[in-house]
Amino acid sequence: MQKKFLSMLAIAAVVVATGCSKSDDEDEGTTPTNSVLQGNISESRTLTADKKWTLKGYVYVTNGATLTIEPGTVIVGDVDVKAALCVERGGKLIAEGTAAKPIVFTSGKPAGSRAPGDWGGIVLLGKAKTNRSATPVIEGGLDRPYGGSDDADNSGSLKYVRIEFAGIAAFAGSEINGLTLGGVGSGTTLENIQVSYGNDDGYEFFGGTVSGKRLVTYACSDDDFDFDYGFTGKIQYGVVLKDPNTVDNGDDNNGIECDNDGSATTATPFTRPNLSNFTFVGPNNASNNVRHKYGNRFRRASRFSLRNSIIMGYNAGGFVMESDATAQAYVDGNSLFKNNLVHAVVKPYVGVSAVISDADVKTKAESEGCITYTDAADIKLTAPFAISAPDITPATGSPALAGADFGGMDSFFETTTFRGAVGTTNWMKDWTSFTPKTNNY
Repeated sequence: MQKKFLSMLAIAAVVVATGCSKSDDEDEGTTPTNSVLQGNISESRTLTADKKWTLKGYVYVTNGATLTIEPGTVIVGDVDVKAALCVERGGKLIAEGTAAKPIVFTSGKPAGSRAPGDWGGIVLLGKAKTNRSATPVIEGGLDRPYGGSDDADNSGSLKYVRIEFAGIAAFAGSEINGLTLGGVGSGTTLENIQVSYGNDDGYEFFGGTVSGKRLVTYACSDDDFDFDYGFTGKIQYGVVLKDPNTVDNGDDNNGIECDNDGSATTATPFTRPNLSNFTFVGPNNASNNVRHKYGNRFRRASRFSLRNSIIMGYNAGGFVMESDATAQAYVDGNSLFKNNLVHAVVKPYVGVSAVISDADVKTKAESEGCITYTDAADIKLTAPFAISAPDITPATGSPALAGADFGGMDSFFETTTFRGAVGTTNWMKDWTSFTPKTNNY
């Protein structure tokens, strides 16, 4: 009987060790034990908030298993072994926190010594379509397949979740993002998520149809939202806040980077994120690092729809297109850029000379409800560049308080009067954190 029991534990490959830790979120008098997760989670289980959980190495939620996490739970990445949580096709992650008790994935290092890339991140893999002719395998050294033909596939639910200090490199040029989504379907829920101090992208979508609301990135080193391989989902209320002092020196750092694929083919479905009510805040020349680049970088035959949003403070460019096919889709109306407020230090608009000039991009954008600014202060957000305590709420008289237009948009999008991610009520209060380096967990 003992051998059988040990064998079952080996199949689940979940090792539990006890220790002692104290979190600011715990009630006085409680001392939650430490528990370690490693290997495969092949049977459904729940992580309870009375323990601090440590991911040791790459942990996989396998086909048919569901990992449920209670509100207020803290999960840390092991500091000695490259750690990540990967939900395979057919597995589910149910991580539903609350505004008062968010679920936190963070570094295993103590307060004051945490840094981008201390651990891997969260990876969700689903069965929705990509534009790859063969079944793709997710990057980051995880070596797991994703994608399929079920666009309504469900990989679980993430609500009120923070992901901090992720982005460890499996090997050179192959980092894990804060939240990686490979072929994730529309049955999956993504709401109220913050990725902070990621060493690579905040969110990367490889194909799939998943949609989300209230997704925040803060001080990530590379791109904040990266779309590839035929992603066609919808996102409303996105926030990008760049820290001038946090940068990936090996790649350009952008609010959005969007490719149809790495070779700029016209494989279908085209990558075409459908986005509304974003606020992109760049460093506004507070950093001379040339890697701080663009608010939106659409390239390699990708398409897009970005409406009712704010781009401000990016050093090199605001709305940028980099390939003939991408620019042609915008000219032809297959891509949309409407009712946005646009500022950049150097060039608010960058076109493709063979298709549409910078000046003509500006003319077209302004004819479709966009307003261009030479000074970011004229957009009148409360404190967008106060990186330790940012506030992107529109101040009195801000042009962001009006001018949104949802004509012809999908019913997924809530109709607002304001442009950008936040109106008069700041939904980021209570559950987000802009001090993750010093938080006590």
